[in-house]
Amino acid sequence: MHRYRTHTCGALRPSDVGASVRLSGWCHRIRDHGGVLFIDLRDHYGLTQCVVDSDSPAFKAANAVRSEWVVRLDGRVRTRPAGTENPELPTGAVEVYIDELEVLGAAAELPLPVFGDLEYPEETRLRYRFLDLRREKLHANIMKRGAIVDSLRRRMREGGFFEFQTPILTASSPEGARDYLVPSRVHPGKFYALPQAPQQFKQLTMIAGFDRYFQIAPCFRDEDARADRSPGEFYQLDIEMSFVTQEDVFQAVEPVLHGVFKEFAGEKRVTDVFPRITYADAMLKYGVDKPDLRNPLLIADVTEEFADDAVEFKAFKGVIKSGGVVRAIPATGAATQPRSFFDKLNDFARAEGAPGLGYVVFEEVDGALAGKGPIAKFIPAPILTRIAEKTGTKAGDAVFFSAGTEAKAAALAGKARIRIGDDLGLSDKDQFAFCWITDFPMFEWNEDEKHIDFSHNPFSMPNFDHDAFLALGEGDDAKILDIKAFQYDIVCNGIELSSGAIRNHKPEIMEKAFAIAGYGKDVLEAKFGGMLNALRLGAPPHGGIAPGVDRIVMLLCEEPNIREVVLFPMNQRAEDLMMGAPSEATPKQLRELHIRLNLPEKKA
Repeated sequence: MHRYRTHTCGALRPSDVGASVRLSGWCHRIRDHGGVLFIDLRDHYGLTQCVVDSDSPAFKAANAVRSEWVVRLDGRVRTRPAGTENPELPTGAVEVYIDELEVLGAAAELPLPVFGDLEYPEETRLRYRFLDLRREKLHANIMKRGAIVDSLRRRMREGGFFEFQTPILTASSPEGARDYLVPSRVHPGKFYALPQAPQQFKQLTMIAGFDRYFQIAPCFRDEDARADRSPGEFYQLDIEMSFVTQEDVFQAVEPVLHGVFKEFAGEKRVTDVFPRITYADAMLKYGVDKPDLRNPLLIADVTEEFADDAVEFKAFKGVIKSGGVVRAIPATGAATQPRSFFDKLNDFARAEGAPGLGYVVFEEVDGALAGKGPIAKFIPAPILTRIAEKTGTKAGDAVFFSAGTEAKAAALAGKARIRIGDDLGLSDKDQFAFCWITDFPMFEWNEDEKHIDFSHNPFSMPNFDHDAFLALGEGDDAKILDIKAFQYDIVCNGIELSSGAIRNHKPEIMEKAFAIAGYGKDVLEAKFGGMLNALRLGAPPHGGIAPGVDRIVMLLCEEPNIREVVLFPMNQRAEDLMMGAPSEATPKQLRELHIRLNLPEKKA
């Protein structure tokens, strides 16, 4: 017989009744029924109920064990007594009568229980992460993560992609988030950087002629934690393709994500064909470039209606005269809501820094549409009708208004749209709703520094005639600010899974793009000379994307925090409480690295 087990704790079935078996695992739960002990024994594979009574030679040893002790036990499989079966367990029809028990690893008093799903402080959970990982839900999340990554890999290979590994120790990136730096012992005063992403390496792989690349890539960024982003490190499905258009990237990536979500979504629906939404439409209709399409409400621009001379609402008139806009958020069926519904939305708007949310409730009076509410009396009936037509509302609905600069009005309207949809129960949460966001602006006006700057990714190819782009000069600011980039995001349920782009593979176009943004050729050469040299030696058109693995798993596990799907996450301050990282270096280590510390003074 094997030293530790003949079966796992999830393997025994009625066909094993009568067999002598050996199991090893953790004592999940112990129940004392007066001379009869029930031990639920757990391992990675499942749970088996084991029984021992005072007639067994193992009773004394079994009576001494406690929760989370690791034991090996021998016994006979028998059918559970009628009425005590557990249909929730694969092993729920049988139990093991214990003949012998050996303690393999005793456990001290637990800082947090493994049995049950009680909430515990983050510090405790992270300091004792190995205990936290024994809990059923978190254990299942981590296993599901592994299965999702396997599925992603399989689907990428089926799509003709080959997996590559790019360097972890590389050069510091001058753009993006802060790098994690690694001092070099053999090159005093010089530092490696951990890659924020394999961006340049995957582009160089295309320039090297490998055509279709993917990698489950570790990325490192010294930035603050968020609910959907781990501090320090994260993983992404990094993809790059040669000789492709934007549509080719969509056609390659969409089946992979659709297939993975379909495989792991359970009863939830998954978008069959991902709609394409331009950045401009997203900002107008959803107030954000990460729209949650589970919510059916669409924002409309009603600036023209409130600018009409017949409208007497001076607050919005003033906003419009100063260059602002007015956005309308429909609230289907809101007319039946109590006054508190409207008051809470006004409080919400004030908490967002706005004076409030004006609103109109539509009703039918003598067969015609009429409005009531704080600002309805300032809006003539014909204008109300136009607002109703633009927002798709009718009698029994309401419309809320957000006014301000275009950016502020859109942001408040976008948040209000989500709040209204949730409060009215309009959002269909039983789905994974995907979309592509396209046509991001290449440039934007930097109001603080009074010049044109890059809007998003400076290395995207402009969606503009190349000769005309090279000919742009002074006085062409309006044309420049209207240029779109071959840049795209993929969004699911209001969460951005990834940004991607068709890359700027022509050095002269790249030089021109940076010149427009105020960067001289010398700056470009100093910061990106290696990439430019590669582009000058025969670069194919190429593009890619990098969906976040952690965010994909978070969605499929229906977890609000990424910590729940990462094996060993750090806390909000980028500390590993379990392993004690970051830690101080010894004087010897610092001498070897030629480093002298210049620490900030401690506050009194």
